Amino acid sequence: MNREHIAFILILILATLACGLTAPASNAPTPAPVQETIPAPTEAAPSLTADQLKNAQYQLGARDDRAVIQLTDGKYQHGTDATTLDFAYIGLTQFVSVGDLTGDGVNEIAAIFLENYGGTGNFGLLTIYSNVNGLPVFLTSTFIDDRPMINSMSIENGEVYLDAITHGAQDGGCCPTMPTTRRYSLVNNQLRMVNYTTATPEGAKRIVEITAPVNGAEASGSVQVSGTVSIAPFENNLTYFIYDEAGNQFAAGPVMVTAPDFGAPGTFNETFTLEGIPPGTTIYLEIQDISAADGSWLAMDAVKLVIK
Repeated sequence: MNREHIAFILILILATLACGLTAPASNAPTPAPVQETIPAPTEAAPSLTADQLKNAQYQLGARDDRAVIQLTDGKYQHGTDATTLDFAYIGLTQFVSVGDLTGDGVNEIAAIFLENYGGTGNFGLLTIYSNVNGLPVFLTSTFIDDRPMINSMSIENGEVYLDAITHGAQDGGCCPTMPTTRRYSLVNNQLRMVNYTTATPEGAKRIVEITAPVNGAEASGSVQVSGTVSIAPFENNLTYFIYDEAGNQFAAGPVMVTAPDFGAPGTFNETFTLEGIPPGTTIYLEIQDISAADGSWLAMDAVKLVIK
């Protein structure tokens, strides 16, 4: 056998081996692309409506026993003779607002009720209902006044805003004349007033406004508080109080106002010690304009602080 034949046979052998080494085509299916996992939507509780309150339960706020009664079509009545001791009439007013007071994305309801136990007294209460699986459940209430004249009520920026004419120190029971505005926060399921204004007999509004620090700021050791007043107080003196969320008082004292003249707009800038307040405590620092004549509030503003 000559060299040409030998070379040809070697080429055939090598080609055959190369074909045997080639991996066979796979019949396995092509993997499907991985699909992104999308969580199932969380079903929120249905929003409350004003109509639901008409047949909700209500806890009496102007009577010592704090009894829970059942409303029917927005009212409740016990007895027919208003001169008897057990007479009671409770009525839901037109002032009802829906909004989030806790920042959890679930709306509460604020409503004003009137309670009457015979006689001329009609006690106004601001009442909060929470949303429990789409049903209104009584949470808390706070007294407004006897026979208040409500101008408006709303939920704004997580707070309840109330505009009402209430009784001044010299007003008769029949006839309130004091224009007021109030803002309430819901703190530990209780309503806490965080701002209050009144007006003079001439119609000038009394306002205390804390401009620094901002609400919710952290503080340690001491805090510098500044702000303005629309009308300088008696002898240019305001009063400060420091409370925790439960209402325990930590400190109180005077705040001096700088104003160009008696009754003119003014400013204040004071540093308050926070010594002795445990870290992690949430406090409310209130600046109050208190009437020298009768001790009532003329104006108030509060700032929430967290002790670090």
